[in-house]
Amino acid sequence: MRMLLADQGQEWTEDVVTGDIWGKGDFKKSCVFGQLPRFQDGDFILYQSNAILRLLARNHVLYGQDAHEAALLDMVNDGLEDLRMKYGRLIYQNYENGKAAYIEALPGELRPFENLLAQNNGGKSFIVGKQISFADYNLLDLLHVHLVLAPNCLASFPLLASYVKRLDARPLLKAFLESDAHKQRPINGNGKQ
Repeated sequence: MRMLLADQGQEWTEDVVTGDIWGKGDFKKSCVFGQLPRFQDGDFILYQSNAILRLLARNHVLYGQDAHEAALLDMVNDGLEDLRMKYGRLIYQNYENGKAAYIEALPGELRPFENLLAQNNGGKSFIVGKQISFADYNLLDLLHVHLVLAPNCLASFPLLASYVKRLDARPLLKAFLESDAHKQRPINGNGKQ
């Protein structure tokens, strides 16, 4: 979400919910599903990361050029969320015992995204279509966290490696990624990465 907003030249404010505030339970009870993130635009409040991401995509015309592209973007994003869930289980439930096996299996998880890039303008464009989309920001974020976990994870995926470099070089996105606010934000709440 932050990358999308930054790259689209949007400004936003964040209210950080500390562990102390969350632990008291009152704020958690106010959240529809008892979890964050929470997005607010005026009186409109929305929960769930992907609902927020898709809203931002619709508002900024980042949801494909037609219904077929939108469906392909949903497919890609669902695949990304499958991988994000596996990553989350590793980080929060099985880091010490599962990291090596996770990294060993990672090429099989990344291959579909390399293949999808190859099918779209030979990997020289975006994950779907001719313009950046919400799924591109989600893919980029997930690739960034995996590059921290396993710095050589893209060595066998030249299209994904080029994609990361290409998107990271977008001027507004580059400025955000190089900002102190981004660099100082922990990747995961438990400090494991």
